[in-house]
Amino acid sequence: MGEPMAEPRSIFEEVGADTPQREKAKTGIIDQGGGRGARKAIRAWLMALFGLIVMMIVVGGLTRLTDSGLSITEWNLVSGTLPPLNETDWATEFEKYQASPEYRLQNEGMSMSAFQQIYWWEWGHRQLGRFIGVVWIIGFLGFLAARKIPKGWTGRLLSVGVLIGVQGAIGWWMVHSGLQGDRVDVASYRLATHLGVAFVILGLILWNILLLGRSEADNMQARRLRERSLFGMGTGLMHLAFLQIVLGALVAGIDAGRSFVDWPMMAGQVFPPEAFSIEPVWRNFFENPGLVQFMHRVVGYLLALFAIGAFFRGRKGATKGVRVAFMLASAMVLLQMVLGIITVLNAAMLHIAITHQAGAILTWSLIILARFRAGYPQAQSVRG
Repeated sequence: MGEPMAEPRSIFEEVGADTPQREKAKTGIIDQGGGRGARKAIRAWLMALFGLIVMMIVVGGLTRLTDSGLSITEWNLVSGTLPPLNETDWATEFEKYQASPEYRLQNEGMSMSAFQQIYWWEWGHRQLGRFIGVVWIIGFLGFLAARKIPKGWTGRLLSVGVLIGVQGAIGWWMVHSGLQGDRVDVASYRLATHLGVAFVILGLILWNILLLGRSEADNMQARRLRERSLFGMGTGLMHLAFLQIVLGALVAGIDAGRSFVDWPMMAGQVFPPEAFSIEPVWRNFFENPGLVQFMHRVVGYLLALFAIGAFFRGRKGATKGVRVAFMLASAMVLLQMVLGIITVLNAAMLHIAITHQAGAILTWSLIILARFRAGYPQAQSVRG
């Protein structure tokens, strides 16, 4: 048998030079070495945080709807982790609550058992917030110490933790407003700030989860295929939905959902009566039940129209993933509007109101998913 054929040489090699060992093909610089980090593990950690924050928003809504948010009148980051353990502790906590405006002006004569019910809601809400902070700290410091954070991601993950810490401070700032003067509820604009920041954190975590679902190289390639008009439409839909969520918090903060329970009219007319009855006038946009609910309704109609436009525009998306995402987001916006109408007609009954709030979480998530898919479309085959 003949000698095996020699490996082809480059035409630029010198005659007589030793045959070089061919190196294995290398991947792109973006995906080499430690730059990738523990993307899957970090993504799983962020998913856990996402689920906990969804739970936090729902529990926060139930805390508000059951008028439990002012039952604990102090903020003790460490000692507050323990609930009352005996009758003496309960008596002490009840005594503090009895000095609050809510008790004196609204709940005078409340029994100990009734106080314990609202106390447990607020205590559970705060404990969940502490747990979220601990989960973030352990995860972030663990990945940082192990040097598993992908290149360029340290700041992104740190920003999530900073916002979680700020959110805790905003929560106490909100509660403190309901313990002053003759107030029996927290300030509505502080409640709106608290909920708004919660949705910002939720959206930021979801965006990072979606980015970590692919390699950095895939994301860069997908970004070159961005459907700019649909991405812009997704951005507009996201901003309008955020405004509607904040207005919904204002409605909840002053119980405006129980003030006008007819639809499409308000107290039998298009524009609510006494919409500017509070002085100075600017306070009506935050504290007047009629005007606040009217704004929430109008933005809801605009959002529904925008969603219909996004649905038809999304049908022209270049990939199936984009088309499906916009269809789901648009359908959920319309369903959420129907849930809002049902909530109004039933005077914001507890189970209906909390379903409406959960619907806001799903709507927000689907809009962000649609925006992401338009910004980073997944490549598909010609047949696809």
